Amino acid sequence: QVQLVESGGGLVQAGGSLRLSCAASGRTLSSYTMGWFRQAPGKEREFVATINWSGHSTDYLDSVKGRFTISRGNAKNTVYLQMNSLKPEDTAVYYCAAAGAYGLLYAEREYAYWGQGTQVTVSS
Repeated sequence: QVQLVESGGGLVQAGGSLRLSCAASGRTLSSYTMGWFRQAPGKEREFVATINWSGHSTDYLDSVKGRFTISRGNAKNTVYLQMNSLKPEDTAVYYCAAAGAYGLLYAEREYAYWGQGTQVTVSS
């Protein structure tokens, strides 16, 4: 069982930055594909970013490419989402997720473990 806890959300002005963290308890994340998803009010949850088990391969939602970076921590039990040049449309609850897999994953149904989410609000 993998338990995930997100942190780092908050209120920021447009153009600002935030770094979200996702920490696992009980085991390391080194053998898991990780993903970040988000859900804005009144919308379905959507894929944001994914990183493979080694950290050498990543992919992103088109609208965040060049602004967001997903990475793994050196301690192997943390994954980050660095968010720069934030826009009001990035406002959402952000969730991290883990899957017992090695490649990049994009669909919610492919992830077995989820955190509780952290709120990101970007003001204009």
